Amino acid sequence: MNTEERQLSDLLHRVTPEPPRGVTVEDVARRVADQARQPRVRRTFRGSPGWGRAWAPVLAAASVFVVAGASAGLALLATSHHTPSPATAVTTSSSSPPQTPASTSPAIPGGPWGAHLIAHQALTQGSLVSADHSLYAIGAGALDRIDPASGAIVRTTPYRSPVTNPPVVVGNTVWVVWAYNGGNIVLHGYDAQTLAQVASVSAPAVGGVSSTAQGVLTAGPDGRLYLAAGDHVAVVDPATGQVVRQIPLTAGPASSVAVSPDGHTLYAGVQLSSSFELAAFDLSAGTESGLFRMNAAGVGGNLVATPGGVWGTLGTGMAEWAWFAQDGNLSRAFRVGPGASGGFASIPTLGGGAVWIGGSHTLACADPNTGRILDSATIPTDQGAAEYFGSVAAASGAAYADYQNQAAQQYGVAGMSPPAACSGGGS
Repeated sequence: MNTEERQLSDLLHRVTPEPPRGVTVEDVARRVADQARQPRVRRTFRGSPGWGRAWAPVLAAASVFVVAGASAGLALLATSHHTPSPATAVTTSSSSPPQTPASTSPAIPGGPWGAHLIAHQALTQGSLVSADHSLYAIGAGALDRIDPASGAIVRTTPYRSPVTNPPVVVGNTVWVVWAYNGGNIVLHGYDAQTLAQVASVSAPAVGGVSSTAQGVLTAGPDGRLYLAAGDHVAVVDPATGQVVRQIPLTAGPASSVAVSPDGHTLYAGVQLSSSFELAAFDLSAGTESGLFRMNAAGVGGNLVATPGGVWGTLGTGMAEWAWFAQDGNLSRAFRVGPGASGGFASIPTLGGGAVWIGGSHTLACADPNTGRILDSATIPTDQGAAEYFGSVAAASGAAYADYQNQAAQQYGVAGMSPPAACSGGGS
């Protein structure tokens, strides 16, 4: 070890007293490389060009630090709270990771269910999903595969999402929306282990895409992809990359889609000027089985279908909350949880036998059949500023959430151990 390396090691020992193991220069270089690859990003909100509010990364400012400065900052993120210190089961939790959150990760003061920060990369809201012992998320200009045990980014590929939608995992392929505008939509498929591109699919957007699209791509239990493609829902066979069916809509362009767990019903959301409509289709018969309307101000989307009905979001201005409609009947829809404010998202996700609803107030798990909250925990604030837990990916007794603390400029993946009640809702 030369003189510069010895000085750097001494600095790390001063800002992180009594570490569990020796910190080497190689450790520092690896952490800084992970941090430095995050480019500067900007925060946008619903109604603005580009990504919607639910997909805006909230890293207010990212910088490239010298090795010593970045190492000290990372150590402080791990020790201080006030100084720089979550579709269908096949899309969000097929073969989800069995690992439990590492108990040696830095605890988040006041965090729900023993929350620990296991990764330090900024994520796009609503993009964290789990499949086949990995977590997948959209970061700043990249699609990442994350090891849930260590929080390390093990694979990455350049990607910027044009629309609010998490990655969709089908078999050994991770699908994302690559282009979503005009009269054509493009999907890209990546190998689930290497993130090498293995497929590309084009689908026509009949009549033009929705301007309020949120949750336009999902997968059904049949392994096919369902895509909101203008005035139609396109059904794609991922094995061949071909559009095998187009389901027409009468109310307008689809802004969100979901498929029931039994594969019998397709739901398509349509945003109108003063209401949100939900069309239900019998996939076997090929006919529309219902059309429901929610007469409420705001923008709806992010549909999730469960055995008991349909979940979604409604956003107005800087606020958003989740709702549940028994059997898809929007006339009986009710709000679940307090939602999120300050530009944060409150998108429901399905996994581990429950529907998870995060935001900036509470983190809750709910019964997928009835919408009843099974358990909840308060999300803390930092110096009066809201913190965020959302986009929960859960399986095998563990849960992972996108965590954001803008006051402390602290971002990443939080690992949690939710109570047993959260696995008792059936699925």
